[in-house]
Amino acid sequence: MNASKGQAGGPKGSNPKAGGKKPDAPKAEAQKAKAEAPKAAAKPAPKAEAKPAPKAPAAAAAPSDGAVPAERKAFKRTLVGRVKSDKMDKTVVVEVVRSKMDPVYKKYVRVRKSYKAHDEENAYKIGDRVEIIEHRPLSKLKRWKVINLVERAVQE
Repeated sequence: MNASKGQAGGPKGSNPKAGGKKPDAPKAEAQKAKAEAPKAAAKPAPKAEAKPAPKAPAAAAAPSDGAVPAERKAFKRTLVGRVKSDKMDKTVVVEVVRSKMDPVYKKYVRVRKSYKAHDEENAYKIGDRVEIIEHRPLSKLKRWKVINLVERAVQE
């Protein structure tokens, strides 16, 4: 019963999915060699070209007069706002007011947003206008740092 179904382990070794014929061994080897030859030749060439390419710009970018190359700095946003609260240690809450056009009425409306900013010396008080800059996360909600005082609050 197994021999009549034409399994691979049968007496003739035929495969029903391949049409019952054995592939010709010399032709199969020639096709494999032909397919592998272009791949083998193509692979080393791009690798050889890719390695020197990154080194060339680095060498060209290095100044010859011994000056230190300028480092790339990421763009960090800066905002100006008023200190709303200074009750926390080394942290101030800065309220930034911006004008935004209303999409329906086409009028400018004031939008207020509060940011927690790092104040290392506890130097800023309520009402001060300060400039803050983006910073790495310092706590759960604190991602800004006060960089300078724009205007001191009026003292009565």
